Amino acid sequence: MKPGTDERASRADTIPAASRRGLLQGALGLGVLIATRPSRGATPPDLDDAIRAFAGGAKVSTGKVQLEVAPLVENGNAVPITVNVESPMTATEHVKSIAVFNERNPQRDVVVFTLGPRAGRARVATRIRLATSQKLVAVAQLSDGTFWQHGVDVIVTLAACVES
Repeated sequence: MKPGTDERASRADTIPAASRRGLLQGALGLGVLIATRPSRGATPPDLDDAIRAFAGGAKVSTGKVQLEVAPLVENGNAVPITVNVESPMTATEHVKSIAVFNERNPQRDVVVFTLGPRAGRARVATRIRLATSQKLVAVAQLSDGTFWQHGVDVIVTLAACVES
């Protein structure tokens, strides 16, 4: 290489002009990190459709579930949530799963927890990301085949994700 020339510029000259693969290979060869966005071709299901799919079309009643989340969240990057479900957690009567859904993130089902009678109590906690102010819904499936839910509206002042 000649003195005073930029190594990256000389590598860029070797990338075939009309080849996307060549462009990506050249960028990777230069140590450039390339982030791609998933295709926006498919529209995500709305909140009710996602809940209906989780419940397999069964009726989802309100009650027995308590979703705990701050109503005003300063930063959507790590929002703490806790879900409690009223259940004795015995072999005959227990919570089988708890799912949390959101209204406006690209993926409606945020998390699904699987439980059994040996869990001792039906309480789960995690942190989630929220794109913007929206409704969150926690749904629990009980061993008797019933589904119960609780929803909370959350205001996010600093979004974690950006939708385009």
